[in-house]
Amino acid sequence: MTRAGSSSAIPDLDGKGLRIAIIGARFNDHIVTNLRDGALRGLERLGVADNDIMESWVPGAFELPLAAKVLAETGKVDAIICLGTVIKGDTPHFDYVCGEAARGIQDAQLATGIPVMFGVLTVNTEQQAIDRSGPGIDNKGDEAAVGAVEMALLVKCLTA
Repeated sequence: MTRAGSSSAIPDLDGKGLRIAIIGARFNDHIVTNLRDGALRGLERLGVADNDIMESWVPGAFELPLAAKVLAETGKVDAIICLGTVIKGDTPHFDYVCGEAARGIQDAQLATGIPVMFGVLTVNTEQQAIDRSGPGIDNKGDEAAVGAVEMALLVKCLTA
């Protein structure tokens, strides 16, 4: 962990022994699968063992918060990564789904004390989603995995 008051240094992260869940939304699964693959690469890079990763799927981004809350309440995981893709269309449906998914994911982590990462792409075009779910470390699933490990370690440190 970094020294109190230090904000710029990213800590060295060791995910060995952490139990991490990935919950993916099947809607736009051609993008979400790439996000999941990025999350798995990130978790592997940080030392999280394959048998310490749980994977579940829900119909869409709107359903992510309930699955995250129920899973967090089991006590079986140290952090959860929620992955989804919502692409703007011609109706306000996009705004409702994005806003409620974000609120629900935040509520799940605040209610349970288990970090729940928001790895939901909220984009205007499919190309923007493709650009954010590629094979590099700029994949938003990979970023969510790094955040999950960092927050799990921080919560363990703060509650020790």
